Amino acid sequence: MISLEVELSGLKLKNPTVLASGFLGISGKLLKRVAKAGAGAVTTKSIGKEPRKGHPNPTVLEFDSWMMNAVGLSNPGYEKFKEEIPIAKQGRVPVIASIFAGNPEEFAFLAKEMEGAKADAIELNISCPNLAPGEKIGEVIGKDPDLSYEVVKAVKKSVNIPVITKLTPNVNDIKIIAEAVERAGTDIISAINTVGPGMIIDIETAKPVLANKFGGLSGPAIHPIAVKCVYDIYKTVKVPIIGIGGISHGKDAIEMVMAGASAVGIGTAIYYRGIDVFKKVCDEMTVFLETHGYSSLEEIRGLTHRD
Repeated sequence: MISLEVELSGLKLKNPTVLASGFLGISGKLLKRVAKAGAGAVTTKSIGKEPRKGHPNPTVLEFDSWMMNAVGLSNPGYEKFKEEIPIAKQGRVPVIASIFAGNPEEFAFLAKEMEGAKADAIELNISCPNLAPGEKIGEVIGKDPDLSYEVVKAVKKSVNIPVITKLTPNVNDIKIIAEAVERAGTDIISAINTVGPGMIIDIETAKPVLANKFGGLSGPAIHPIAVKCVYDIYKTVKVPIIGIGGISHGKDAIEMVMAGASAVGIGTAIYYRGIDVFKKVCDEMTVFLETHGYSSLEEIRGLTHRD
């Protein structure tokens, strides 16, 4: 009997697929729907202290092997969004509250509020690249090991539920950031956020297509980058990893687990394969494990690192 169950620092998942932040995480009803569609856990859209409109449309571009987005962290603010978490929990899978802020104190405040709303874990978004000039949030924090350390340390002091730190690939050496957040006490690392930012120009008008001009890349095209980041992080730290980036099929998830991930985040693939992509990926993983004589994911986790 094949088991796909995983445990991440006390967070128990019936399967390793996690809805990545930013996709269908804008309401409790949608999160509940994703849970019913087969996700092992769901992550909310990143929530801030105050309501935020984000960037004007168009904010998303779709292509065959990648997407580019510049949503800009739009959200209703923590006070309003707290009401959505109990609804999301009706899906009967762990609900991870993603938060962003401009300083450690604000991160700690938001984390405590989300814990009070009964979120099962907190994700620290210190990795969003879609920011306005001069904003000191997102990857501005995640590119600095000292700032990353201070954010995680403050949040760990404020909550008793697992803390997940989401890293950006847009750094010289992701291992340095991973070490910093592990030292600060993060329970789990998720990697990666979108790559970039990049830009698409309409050659007929000679203007960028996105209203924000640039945006972060996600989808199959960034998968090799994500796998390499997870591989490097696994060699560097001991905490569990949620591997995110271009996971559309079971083989992508298996590859990520072999690189060292304990679970896998899925987002863009919902656009390509539908909301039941979580079940599809799990079924495909099961077939691989059965075909190759494995009985659990634990047997292949980090397999690429073994002599």
